[in-house]
Amino acid sequence: MKKIAWIILSLFVLVGCQQQQKIGYIDNGKLINDYQEKIDIEEKYKAKDEVFSRRTDSIGKAFQLEAQDFQLKAQRMSQSKQQEKYDELSQKQQLLQQQLQFEQQQLQQAFNSEIDSVIIKVKDFVQDYGENNGYTYILGTTEASSSVMYGLPENDLTQIVLDALNAEYKKD
Repeated sequence: MKKIAWIILSLFVLVGCQQQQKIGYIDNGKLINDYQEKIDIEEKYKAKDEVFSRRTDSIGKAFQLEAQDFQLKAQRMSQSKQQEKYDELSQKQQLLQQQLQFEQQQLQQAFNSEIDSVIIKVKDFVQDYGENNGYTYILGTTEASSSVMYGLPENDLTQIVLDALNAEYKKD
């Protein structure tokens, strides 16, 4: 009787060890870069950056005209008046530069925040996809840092997950 119990126990252990693990991998770079929401965010900020650049150019040209006007009028001013006006222009230039730099930083921070949100959304989506489709592991790889040195093409989930992500994004 003890031998039968050991045989049955051994069979359960053997069957438990033989359970297949479902493993897939994703090219993180392709998944993120081809995700439509990320593309839309980049286009939105590219447009904002172009508006910012035009505004910066406009402000720069206006200041340049003001400086040229000062140079023409400076010849008729006293030395102290010239210095006063020069100091005023220098301070104005410094304030404009600080303001434009602040606005550029704000734009960059907003962009980074939205991109970070997209990355979190993609990670959550991949996790849900793995759980819902019986995967034990879904590995990630990129050109720069290849954690998957080789994988069978049928285990590459990149396009499947990308299509599902883009389909979900279109529904929103």
